[in-house]
Amino acid sequence: MIFRRFLTIAPACATLVAGAALANDEAVLGAYAAFRAGDPDRLARHAAALAGHVLEPWAGYWKLRLRIEDAKSADVQRFLTRHQGTYLADLLRGDWLRELGRRGEWQAFERELGPLAQDDLELSCYAWSARLARGDGDAAVEARAAWLEPRELPDSCGPLSDKLLRSGVIDIAQIWQRVRLLLDNGQVSAARRAFAYLPSREQPDERLLTQAAVAPQKLLAQPPKNLDKRATREMLLFAVSRLARSDARAAAAVLEGALGQQLPAQERNYLWVRVATQGAMEHLPEALDWYALAGDAPLADEHLAWKARAALRAGQWQTVREAIDPMSILARQDPAWTYWYGRLRAAQGDPDGARAYYLRIAGQPYFYSLLATEELGGAVSIPLPFHVPTEEEVDAARQHPEIARALELFRLGLRAEATKEWMFAVRSMEDRQLLAAAELARRGAVYDRAIGTAARTEQLHDYRTRYLAPFRDVFSSYAGANDLEEAWVLGVVRQESRFIVDARSGAGASGLMQLLPGTARWVAHKTGYRGYSAKRVADVETNVALGTRYLKFVLDGTGHPLLASAAYNAGPNRARRWTPAHSMEGAVFVESIPFNETREYVKRVMASTVHYALLLEGRSTSLKQRMGMVAGRSGAVLAVEEIP
Repeated sequence: MIFRRFLTIAPACATLVAGAALANDEAVLGAYAAFRAGDPDRLARHAAALAGHVLEPWAGYWKLRLRIEDAKSADVQRFLTRHQGTYLADLLRGDWLRELGRRGEWQAFERELGPLAQDDLELSCYAWSARLARGDGDAAVEARAAWLEPRELPDSCGPLSDKLLRSGVIDIAQIWQRVRLLLDNGQVSAARRAFAYLPSREQPDERLLTQAAVAPQKLLAQPPKNLDKRATREMLLFAVSRLARSDARAAAAVLEGALGQQLPAQERNYLWVRVATQGAMEHLPEALDWYALAGDAPLADEHLAWKARAALRAGQWQTVREAIDPMSILARQDPAWTYWYGRLRAAQGDPDGARAYYLRIAGQPYFYSLLATEELGGAVSIPLPFHVPTEEEVDAARQHPEIARALELFRLGLRAEATKEWMFAVRSMEDRQLLAAAELARRGAVYDRAIGTAARTEQLHDYRTRYLAPFRDVFSSYAGANDLEEAWVLGVVRQESRFIVDARSGAGASGLMQLLPGTARWVAHKTGYRGYSAKRVADVETNVALGTRYLKFVLDGTGHPLLASAAYNAGPNRARRWTPAHSMEGAVFVESIPFNETREYVKRVMASTVHYALLLEGRSTSLKQRMGMVAGRSGAVLAVEEIP
């Protein structure tokens, strides 16, 4: 009788629990929507239903954030104390500091600043202003770093900049330095605002600026006659730099002509650096000659890096050395330049010196670390044994308040907030805690956090989680059907989406293999894919079927996995333009890819491919052997014009 009564009650209880969960979900999403809409009354109604819920702190944050301009210090302090040390406390602290900075309440601002974890230029400018208000002269010197940021400055930096100009910490030469930085980085509107800091007699003609930005070649064909005024020359410098972006050879011709000879040597050399760097990015053989014409002009790390890349493509090891030696300490410590410095030492007959450089980066799972390991005669291996967290450790991770909140946010589709909460939670965890959290994410199908968290360990590792392969039956089937290496396909997907099924990029690419709508439609039409519809592109099987077929198209069209990987990220036509004129070592080709994003993408895909081959097939192929040589244009297929 009791048992029968239980059978009657149990489904009803389950229904009540499910209904309560659904109501909670609606309350969270409703509160979030109200916050985004700036509706405090609607937010308060939804938040009232979340008492005791794991995301109640988020509702509390949203309520305070909406009224931060009128918030009482006591309310803010109560929240900060209750959630001390959490992401939400740091988030609110940053908001409150911005409000205190706007009010100019510097004593309160400095009291709150100490525990802040986030690094933010807006808050840094307020912090320097606070120090100046109490007479700290060192703050003015430190604040010059903000002035040389090559981007629009936040509003908080405006009053600070005014003070620095009035005190003489920033002079006219540094105003022009900022203008050049902004124009070099395409920040024309920000440069216009920087002109306002110049005396009226020093300001450039607005028409010259517009023409330099829009029609540089036309301006340079008929430049102003009087070059005594700096403002006029600066507009011509901008025009040459702008022209170099579209036609480096045309810009070089300008510098070699009459206008170039009229410019002061320092300004002409400044331009040769920009033209040479653009030429190096376009893989022009003249680039190294143009660097030589720059004389003693100062080269930033970016310019030196492109000089080194141009020298690598030309096989000029001494020039590679001359480019790396002047780099900043931080740049020289980059694994790329550590590895290539080892290679140049070896090429110049110093094997012991080369070995010392390889040892600095060997033994890690990254692109240049793998190459360094191979140069030392070692083989890439998987760290064993795999550390498997205990259920007690996983349960402890589950009880972690920030991890619990992040997982709930992920479940509700609030991915941006969830990722930030998760990253804050794991930032100071030890290896065992990291792997327990990664396992929890894996079980919840939050594969990007599982991979990223497992990759943070230093001593204990689990490469099965670091290199997850969910949906493997689907990938294996379609990789085989398209005659693609499964490990490479997984390497591409790991970089594209971290195996998040509903991943969507800002450009509209969707699914595991991040297919753009036009690309998916083209592949479906090309292959006669049955049942295709735009709504199904993110479905696992549809996405992998179309994505692997597209990957096969670009591989057949480029003839090499490196070119195909670059094409998958940046487009086949760009990959075609990057194909070297003559056969080239794979690692040199990768390092000289012009787009930073694509260069890092290809490195990560290839390193992941090595690890997937080891993990899933026990097959060890060296990275250097896998990359081999990239054939010159005469040997490449390059039938990629029709592929979107």
